[in-house]
Amino acid sequence: MSKIITVTGGARSGKSSFGENLLKKTQGKKGYIATATPFDDGMKDRIKNHQASRPNSWQTFELPYEISSHINEISRSCDIVILDCITVFSSNILFEKEYDWEQISYEKISLLEEKIIHEIQQIIEKARQYNLDLVIITNEVGSGIVPGNRLSRVYRDIAGRTNQKLSELSDEVYVTISGIPLKLK
Repeated sequence: MSKIITVTGGARSGKSSFGENLLKKTQGKKGYIATATPFDDGMKDRIKNHQASRPNSWQTFELPYEISSHINEISRSCDIVILDCITVFSSNILFEKEYDWEQISYEKISLLEEKIIHEIQQIIEKARQYNLDLVIITNEVGSGIVPGNRLSRVYRDIAGRTNQKLSELSDEVYVTISGIPLKLK
């Protein structure tokens, strides 16, 4: 049976490093599902640093969308995979189409959130079906002040509810603070 581990934390809290170290400590073939797209110099640099931090022997899958439809294929070549990260993946779905975020209806926001949560449920369901161990990285974005614009509030709310669902579906959950992991579940 597969094991699902979620690692959350704030920006630069050490969550990706902790997740990668979990993989390094395990036996078997390892993989990395990268959700980021290099849309600016900052993201290009971040991707480059993430690539440099993991061993060359890990197979990389660049999947900004529709991750669940690739889990069977991934499970044929990997025993354990890190998915980095759900909040970037959620952003990809939110910005797949252009919306007027100040005018978008709550009904459309709910549909986008349902799409994100459904895809995450499918990722975990298929990982269990194909016996793929999965370490999922996500950001904790709701610990600060209430954002001043609607898009940021929508994103924060969706990320918070997505993280709650991830935690519910995971076997283990960790939070990293200042590079120190704490086991929550």
